[in-house]
Amino acid sequence: QEVLGKIGRVIHEIDMLMSNMLTEELLDWKRRQQIACIGGPLHGGLDQLQNCFTLLAESLFQVRRQLEKLDELLTRLTYDGDPIPLQRPQLLEKVNFLLYNLFRNSFVVERQPCMPTHPQRPMVLKTLIQFTVKLRLLIKLPELNYQIRVKATIDKNVSTVSNRRFVLCGTHVKAMNMDESANGSLSVEFRHLQPKEMKSNAGSKGNEGPHMVTEELHSISFETQVCLYGLTINLETSSLPVVMISNVSQLPNAWASIIWYNLSTNDPQNLSFFNNPPAATLSQLLEVLSWQFSSYVGRGLNSEQLNMLAEKLTGQQVNYNDYQLSWAKFCKEHLPGKSFTFWVWLEAILDLIKKHILPLWIDGYVMGFVSKEKERILLKDKTPGTFLLRFSESNLGGITFTWVDQLENGDVTFHSVEPYNKGRLSALPFADILRDYKVIMADNVPENPLKYLYPDIPKDKAFGKHYSCQPSEVSKPSDGGGKGYVPSVFIPVSKILNDSTDPHSPSDLLPMSPSVYAVLREHLSPTVIETAV
Repeated sequence: QEVLGKIGRVIHEIDMLMSNMLTEELLDWKRRQQIACIGGPLHGGLDQLQNCFTLLAESLFQVRRQLEKLDELLTRLTYDGDPIPLQRPQLLEKVNFLLYNLFRNSFVVERQPCMPTHPQRPMVLKTLIQFTVKLRLLIKLPELNYQIRVKATIDKNVSTVSNRRFVLCGTHVKAMNMDESANGSLSVEFRHLQPKEMKSNAGSKGNEGPHMVTEELHSISFETQVCLYGLTINLETSSLPVVMISNVSQLPNAWASIIWYNLSTNDPQNLSFFNNPPAATLSQLLEVLSWQFSSYVGRGLNSEQLNMLAEKLTGQQVNYNDYQLSWAKFCKEHLPGKSFTFWVWLEAILDLIKKHILPLWIDGYVMGFVSKEKERILLKDKTPGTFLLRFSESNLGGITFTWVDQLENGDVTFHSVEPYNKGRLSALPFADILRDYKVIMADNVPENPLKYLYPDIPKDKAFGKHYSCQPSEVSKPSDGGGKGYVPSVFIPVSKILNDSTDPHSPSDLLPMSPSVYAVLREHLSPTVIETAV
């Protein structure tokens, strides 16, 4: 009776530990994984959970063995009123129940589906492109090494949200083992899965009805069976919802869907989420937007930059904690007076930074998110030649710079250059543009008006380390004629006609080489040069 009582208390303590602390810790880890997938802080703690799961499993199996020994004792000795025949079956049933639950909870997706070509955009999968996904069993027992075969399937529970159906091509059955992971965990990684769209007999398209293709959610399921010490336990788990695309141009909107889903819910399988997507608190959304910049381009957004984004989303100054923003406002409705949505505008800026101005962004020299009105407030009292860098609000993926100048009568004027897009920046690095930029105004010699980066940083101090080789000095052609060439580089040039020109209008940029300048200045007057330019 005393032994049975002790076993019962051990089982109860394990039950309480599983029901309270372990379940809570596992849910917390899964939520942190969701946040990390959309750019949030890196999550950890799975090794600690594995230690807990494994220890509890070993303890339950030890209790199970003790109960089996009691059963053996019955064959040798028993007596009237013996508690073993009465209590042992109930205790064994409870132990088996706890083991079933423990194993089922221990089967997790350690790394969510992701295309290697887009590591910072997990859960967006393109048809016929390989993706990777990693599963882990948190109960690490040597007896299970290479004994558990996991099968991957997609859309196992057919969703009514999408008319599209997919199958997984490639190796979709693999054995879990302790050899492939650096930390020796019992895991399996699928590296060669490819989603393929099945032809529909009805011929329906994925974007028919109320949903866009990028709002259709799909699920990848994983099944296996554990056979251990006489127990057979079926395990199943699923990835977080994924979005299937057929063209890379759909990736930005697909990623917006992934962001909104994982920001708004911790439900791992709400595939009908976009039937009625909930609004998001503006403060939460702004934090996630900052994560997009910190994870994708290495530097998040400060409070002033977030303020500008908030005003662009809402059209006014609001209390972040109270304001609820709709999914349509974020990703489906065009910005006022524009032909694109807020998210498309922001994604184009992320792409611009990543491909063309990444070092400048990481150094913190690109203010970026500042309205035209705010930039004039910032610059009006600064030394002439002070400038700042701002992302265009009207041109997708464009960056401009605005500088302050002072007229002869003392009035302050501002000049904003025509935004540079990826086409121009592919031909000329942005740091070199800032170094070589020239303005032709009235009868003056062309000069660079950019002196100080806001608030008062000398331009060369800020950008000097990012300049490419210095422009070649202009030289005269050799007398040989055939092989002698004047070295040239492109220089961005703007012209400002006179004081009657609207000082707030952007100037057109023209590329011009030093050799052209040399010839013009040698043979023509400044007035004629201005007309020619």
